[in-house]
Amino acid sequence: MHTLSTTQPGSVPHPAKMPPRFVARGGCLLWTMPPAIERSNVSASTSGGPRTAGTPPEEVTSSSLLLRRVRAVDAAAIAGAVQASLDHLRPWMPWATREAADPRAQLARVAEADELWDSGTDFIYSVLLAGSRTLIGEIGLHRRAGDGGIEIGYWVDVRHSGRGLGTEAAGALTLVALALPGVTQAEIHCDEANQASAAIPRKLGYRLDRIDDHEPEAPGERGHRMIWVMEQPASPARARGQGSPR
Repeated sequence: MHTLSTTQPGSVPHPAKMPPRFVARGGCLLWTMPPAIERSNVSASTSGGPRTAGTPPEEVTSSSLLLRRVRAVDAAAIAGAVQASLDHLRPWMPWATREAADPRAQLARVAEADELWDSGTDFIYSVLLAGSRTLIGEIGLHRRAGDGGIEIGYWVDVRHSGRGLGTEAAGALTLVALALPGVTQAEIHCDEANQASAAIPRKLGYRLDRIDDHEPEAPGERGHRMIWVMEQPASPARARGQGSPR
């Protein structure tokens, strides 16, 4: 999946030529690898300057990764990761086209992601290896109006698949999502045919809430969307049936 950062230098393509957003649109924005870490081993720390209430931090770190609000300087690396992974992304991602592998299209995405971040609806991060700062994918949070849910969508460069990094990134952002005001549950959506993606929320302790019919949006989809949910933990007072103080 999905959420971008600072305005990029240079011109932005005409709106009619803007690429599709890499945001979850009721479908799965996932391309992940087999999970390799348990939820109990997932931790995250946050950093960055002051932020508006209700927005996540601009940087989130885990044991192997830095999740950083996407920046214009990331555009070329994002385009390169998409180009290398097109054959693996196409079955699941409707946006996985040659246009998405163009750095200019990614610059336009960054500008759009900035607007979405500032509006408080979508928050896109670049996923970087903590040591080398190599960009290996993207991950985002996407608010759903009125229901307290927030969706996590992500994709990982195929050259870095099979190492549990998608699981680690999703686990770190789950902790961030559930700490946001007004959020009662985090969700991960994916078509039931995308078993590699389904393994991620299962490994992290999400529960399969339901399977909804949907119109396939990518060639590998069957039209049955799995809705995985992680609820906000109950407070100790509520767990004892005491309710909250008035």
